[in-house]
Amino acid sequence: DSNQNQYQFIQQERAKSLDLIQIIDNIICLKNNEIKKLVELIKPSFLILGTEYKNSINEEVNEAIKIQKESNRVVEFHAGEINYASTELLNNSELDLINKRKIEFLSACKKQNISKKNMLDAINEWQDKNILVIGDAILDQYTACEPLGISAEAPVVVVKELDDKKFIGGAAIVASHISALGCECNFLSVVGNDLNGEIIRKYLSKYNMDGGLIKDHSRPTTFKKRYLVENQKLFRVSKLDDRPISEKIEKQLISKIEDLAPKSQCIIISDFVYGVITKEIIRKAIDISQKYAIPIIGDVQCSSQIGSLMKFTNFSLLCPNEREARIALQDNHSGIERISNELIKQLNINGLIMKLGADGFISYEKSEMGKIIRQGFPALTPNPLDVAGAGDSLISVMAVGLACKHKVVLTSSIGCCMASMSVSNMGNIPIRLDELKKYIKTLFE
Repeated sequence: DSNQNQYQFIQQERAKSLDLIQIIDNIICLKNNEIKKLVELIKPSFLILGTEYKNSINEEVNEAIKIQKESNRVVEFHAGEINYASTELLNNSELDLINKRKIEFLSACKKQNISKKNMLDAINEWQDKNILVIGDAILDQYTACEPLGISAEAPVVVVKELDDKKFIGGAAIVASHISALGCECNFLSVVGNDLNGEIIRKYLSKYNMDGGLIKDHSRPTTFKKRYLVENQKLFRVSKLDDRPISEKIEKQLISKIEDLAPKSQCIIISDFVYGVITKEIIRKAIDISQKYAIPIIGDVQCSSQIGSLMKFTNFSLLCPNEREARIALQDNHSGIERISNELIKQLNINGLIMKLGADGFISYEKSEMGKIIRQGFPALTPNPLDVAGAGDSLISVMAVGLACKHKVVLTSSIGCCMASMSVSNMGNIPIRLDELKKYIKTLFE
């Protein structure tokens, strides 16, 4: 039937992807999940299955496991996580790893028929696109320190502050990236009646994006201070109020959304869970998105705060990391492929960027025929200076690509380059269009 044919097509694609890795001797595609017959035939020393099969009701799988165990051969279950970046640095030089990731990137592009010309032509269509970003404005401060030792009074690290520098963070840096890439961007957020709020406003004024900041006298501007010793982060101190914004402020934001969203080619909801993004704001953004056929992207940051992807139903694209996705589905055991497909199904979304940290990300896009196109992209920088802004830079590119109606996989290849450039800097610094083009050209040399 059509479902079986679609499954076979996806299976063949995955087999080709595995073949490109060139670390597997043989790949066997099963027509009807005939794993029992395969185990009887080849008698493997190890049978490794996804953890979702540990208590499976699938008789074919259970029979295969039984045969394997009765023959005193090993059965193991694995969720599919890959954590090789740190060990790779132990066994390879940084230059070797850069070359390896470059080859992986070019292989991914070749598989999707993406050339340097495709990428540069797509970028040239970005000009004059209008993007609306709604989310938490954050001011980041990086404080460089000199280590003095351990306190004699208590086991506490003692440092001396040397210098500090402030950067725009949160949804504000997403908007700044978009503006630096040559697009028109409107940014809506809330800041406090304080110096940090004025710093953010003054910075955004350089990009003509300060008009969407609403001042809330009842809360401080979200401020994060990171202490570093020789580029290594020791800890972070945050000053914030994560309560939902008041109904009065919410109404002001919604009024601005109603004015700006219909004029946009893409809407981003960048939720750092510090109170700006409420259920009503999400509902209003979705309504406008559907009414005017405007793509909408959702992103939630749950590093030290509590949030959920499940509020982003019917979005065009979501950009979670693996931890956020597992929390949303309450599933810490299934393979990453099942997690991704379950998110797409439950939230009824057309695209997904599953961020895997040091392992890069996987791009998913639902075609018009309902088939899911999947492609992994590596982290091009194996030894990043600062990973804090990788996701923000990636989502900015994805938004511009959606605004241009480009395929998700094509935009993902550009986003992979953008993220690599972002993590090569300490602190969030907007990436300019000419810098991105130059980086892409060097990859194909």
